[in-house]
Amino acid sequence: MSRPYTFVPPAGVRAYRLSTPRGEFAVLDAAPEGRSKGTALLLPGFTGSKEDFIALHVPLAAAGYRTVAVDGRGQFETEGPRDDETAYAQDELAQDVLAQAAAVGTPVHLVGHSLGGQIARAAVLTDPSPFVSLTLMASGPAQISTAQQQRVKLLRDALAVMSMAEVWEAIQAMESPEETDTGELDAGLDDLADLRRRWLGNSPAQLVATGRQLCEEPDRVAELAAVPLPKHVLSGERDDTWPVALLDAMAVRLDARRTVVEGAEHSPNADQPMETAHALASFWDGARPTSAPGDAD
Repeated sequence: MSRPYTFVPPAGVRAYRLSTPRGEFAVLDAAPEGRSKGTALLLPGFTGSKEDFIALHVPLAAAGYRTVAVDGRGQFETEGPRDDETAYAQDELAQDVLAQAAAVGTPVHLVGHSLGGQIARAAVLTDPSPFVSLTLMASGPAQISTAQQQRVKLLRDALAVMSMAEVWEAIQAMESPEETDTGELDAGLDDLADLRRRWLGNSPAQLVATGRQLCEEPDRVAELAAVPLPKHVLSGERDDTWPVALLDAMAVRLDARRTVVEGAEHSPNADQPMETAHALASFWDGARPTSAPGDAD
């Protein structure tokens, strides 16, 4: 589970509900002063939220980019069915991303962290036309590692018989102070009110459905490589969800820019935000459309 350093948006970052034909989505939106070089849509990972990108908004605005981080359907502050898993099929979530992109004003740079990267890939494969570029952040070519699959299965089994609040308490009881955060379901959580509030905001059906996707995702790298869109594979120097060597190989298959952020693990956006923001802006600078969009709301 990701751990943003704060849930309070910094100055210049606006929290609101983005209206689309597929419903409203909670977002954090930051725009640069003056003319924007472009807009980026940021998709969080499994059990995460828009706050996972909170430390990127200010440096990316300083670099000239508008950034819109979104809670997906059934994530944290975006509502979704609590019991109906069909609403969270990957193609449904991909259609949500296409609607979000249209609402913020296309074309956009698309960034997906972990699960968000696989949803971003599905959106691009459905319709690449709204996007200027795609960045897969700590997001691999197919299913997650065996160890992480076991964690997802434990969560799914728990959600079948326990409430979200009960699962939260069970997670806290199982952890020791010595454990560290090495993956989206890994240890290192604490019982801060905001983390608990975010956990309780998630739809159980969303967690079950997307958890299953993480364990069963096929390798679609060849399909993505055929899409004529600039691509970027970014990760930390350690990652237990998808091994770094696997991400290296995926970048080669995609003919993508490859960035490894030193001192970061599965969440470079939170572990080393300044270095991550610099890498994103540098990539986007080389992948700008001929006519950059303005600061659409």
